[in-house]
Amino acid sequence: EQGLQLLELGGSVEEDYIRIARCFEATRQRCCRLEQDGQRAREQLARVESERAALEVKLKHARNQVEVEMKKRHRAEAELEKQQERKLQLVLELLMREPWGNEALSREQCSVLSALAGRRLGAALAPIRRSSVVDESCQSLLSHSDISYDRTEDDVVRS
Repeated sequence: EQGLQLLELGGSVEEDYIRIARCFEATRQRCCRLEQDGQRAREQLARVESERAALEVKLKHARNQVEVEMKKRHRAEAELEKQQERKLQLVLELLMREPWGNEALSREQCSVLSALAGRRLGAALAPIRRSSVVDESCQSLLSHSDISYDRTEDDVVRS
């Protein structure tokens, strides 16, 4: 448009060509700056993509570690519950077998012990489980709703 305006002004032809050349040079310089900006943006994008990929790997490892630790905890809790059940069973059997135990215990206590011995001890021990003692106050910092254990994103191949 500027070129057309210059031609319409009707100055000398040489001056018009010089003005047109200056406009072309200014346009060329703007194109060079835009190309440099584009190159910097592509380099920055590559760095950010690399960082994102590294963070995804760390996240995947952290998820795996959490899963392993949760399995260990569940196994330990199950083992502890089993040990507590066995100890209680032994104590109950000892109390029920000993003659002094029946004499020292009231009729009501004997019936409670018999009922406990007859039932599944795990149900009686449920309130005693160690996991109820664990302080999980970190939920105020990271609630379980903020953490996704969904692995569908881990399997997605990005191009």
